[in-house]
Amino acid sequence: MHAHHHVPSSSITRRLAIALGLTLGFVLVEAGAGYFANSLALLTDAAHNFSDAVALGLSWWALRLSARPANDTRTYGYHRAGILVALVNSGTLIGLSFVIGYEAIRRLNAPPEVHEQIMVVVAAVGFIINSSVAASLHRASQHDVNIRSAFVHMATDALATVGVLLAGVGIALFGWTWLDPFASVLIAALILWSAWGIVRETVDILLEGTPRDVDMNAMVRDVLKVEGVRGVHDLHVWSISSHLRALSAHLLTEDISISEGARVQREVNEMLLNRYSIAHATLQLESIGCEPDLLYCELNPAENGGFFPERER
Repeated sequence: MHAHHHVPSSSITRRLAIALGLTLGFVLVEAGAGYFANSLALLTDAAHNFSDAVALGLSWWALRLSARPANDTRTYGYHRAGILVALVNSGTLIGLSFVIGYEAIRRLNAPPEVHEQIMVVVAAVGFIINSSVAASLHRASQHDVNIRSAFVHMATDALATVGVLLAGVGIALFGWTWLDPFASVLIAALILWSAWGIVRETVDILLEGTPRDVDMNAMVRDVLKVEGVRGVHDLHVWSISSHLRALSAHLLTEDISISEGARVQREVNEMLLNRYSIAHATLQLESIGCEPDLLYCELNPAENGGFFPERER
């Protein structure tokens, strides 16, 4: 049983395109307002919004690319494109947070005068735009780390505009100009926190680590419960993308007929799909005589017919 191509819906790609246009337009407005108002918080948020636009554009591109079918050079298709984009998006967020934090701390020592009225108006408009875009991506973000990276961009920026808005109100009421760089410090911390989780998830997928919600010991027990399975070895479980998992394993059975072996494979596949959401499983049946004691095999190309180091002549 193998997974079919996960083709992104046209509604998601259309939402990303609309969000990209809105975000780019707002970046121009906010950057100009931040420069005129002398507000680091607004300029910081404009920079974050620009990174949002880049993230949305990359996510849109990755969705279109992942819809391409597999071929002789990409036998798994282009599903990993979204993972690479998510890593790039989250990595730029982390870098941006350090730049923002440095400039904000520098300004805390000598807070400049700002035009708080412009801060409040622009931040309010930004909150409406960013929260609307984030809401439109929320459902899809629960199943795709690529979309989730774009959603995190927009959601954190919506929260960041709240910080800018409150800073503007505080400056207007009490004259606390330090609130402008202080809001930027909070925005930087929020960006760093939100991006780190995505970095960890994408790195795990690229390293082909076992999905975190999969209990390998429980899986082995479930496989052994299938009638006809006597052992499991050379077991590998990994993620091709955030919504597509794969498994390969050798199953030890008696010396059974081909039709009985097909029944064993079918039942194991159904169990893996229903309990562990693994729809792409490659199962090799073996009768007695193999070595089933090594559950997770150590890949050594030289010992398995692969490449050999150059021998001395």
